[in-house]
Amino acid sequence: MAIIKPFRALRPTGESAKAVSCVPYDVVYESEVRQLIEANPLSFLRVTRSEAEFPENSNPPEAQVFERASENLRKFIDEEILASESAPGVYIYRLESETHAQTGVVACCSLEEYESGKIKKHEKTRPDKVEDRTAHMLAVGAQTGLIFLAFRNTERLRRLIDEASRAEPLYDFYCPSGIKQTVWRVAVPEDFVAAFEEVPAIYIADGHHRMESANLARKKMIEKNAVRHTGAEEYNFVVAGMFPSEDLRIMAYNRVVNDLNKLSEGEFLDRVRENFTVTETSRKVPEKRGEFCLYMNGQWRKLKFNTDFAPELNVIENLDVSILQNYLLAPVLDIDDPRTNTRIGFVGGARGTAELEKFVHEGRAKLAFSMFPTTMEDLFAVSDMGEIMPPKSTWFEPKLKDGLLVHLI
Repeated sequence: MAIIKPFRALRPTGESAKAVSCVPYDVVYESEVRQLIEANPLSFLRVTRSEAEFPENSNPPEAQVFERASENLRKFIDEEILASESAPGVYIYRLESETHAQTGVVACCSLEEYESGKIKKHEKTRPDKVEDRTAHMLAVGAQTGLIFLAFRNTERLRRLIDEASRAEPLYDFYCPSGIKQTVWRVAVPEDFVAAFEEVPAIYIADGHHRMESANLARKKMIEKNAVRHTGAEEYNFVVAGMFPSEDLRIMAYNRVVNDLNKLSEGEFLDRVRENFTVTETSRKVPEKRGEFCLYMNGQWRKLKFNTDFAPELNVIENLDVSILQNYLLAPVLDIDDPRTNTRIGFVGGARGTAELEKFVHEGRAKLAFSMFPTTMEDLFAVSDMGEIMPPKSTWFEPKLKDGLLVHLI
């Protein structure tokens, strides 16, 4: 049984939705944020990434950055660029390209359910990133972006989503990346509340740091409101986009490595051959699980994991991200913990293999690994076991937009 709750969304007014909406705060470099804000002063990045409004390399204090974010949000409200709904609602959100569409439900979920494990996670979070987003959330008094959740669909929800998406939409526009964004307000939100009671589990697809930050913000606000706290306050809930798993598309989360760990290229390849078959190839993307494409010194190579050399692997060990980590990155390149090791970087699959080649050509990396994507069933299996996937195992695309449906806490 999953609990969802309608909420009074703070959202763009009139024709401003396209200009206001922006990518999640953590998928763009600061240089890109500066360019986007300069080109579009209505971008919600002014709230989520307000540090880009300060002079480059000025390193303003965190409190000053978050105060600017709060000021910008208030300005958007005062100038009626954003306005709050008069009554709580539930929304349908569709993202659509020429080759892919996914349609989900936007509502609030219980942070108590998250803390108790009923909303299932598959990633560890970094305390520094959680603290940063918690401070931002408390400063602006809002959850500015959607947690991305997945669920196994039911016939009842499938029917309700289909019916709701036949109405006149609130928003219907193409973002700069060519993804069509369509949002509807549900006529009878109670129908969706009841329908989600039939959903056995909800899974975090993307947004573990946002979820953990929302929960930490909740705890801090409970402390401040200890005498009057009831459990019904808005800070006890987190806004999320919940999508049927059959609609979702996971892309690879690729790797780049700074150096060869003091090995020559020949020595490195010899070490790789201890657990992989290595062949030159013109392909840049693996065709199936257990294969990896390696880019080094202008040449692509296919690495095929030799299972004869490995013991029987469990669900987590059998993930491609685990195989690469356990049989190459750690033993050959001495990258013990990819969460903290500064010699490895991660490149979302949406940026393509051209971005991997660019890293190597520009000297920012010596090696690049193109990965085969993790599947939704992998994610469900690991989450149901109460286990954690290796870092950067999944890259969901397209990304949900920030700024369209904000939850004031």
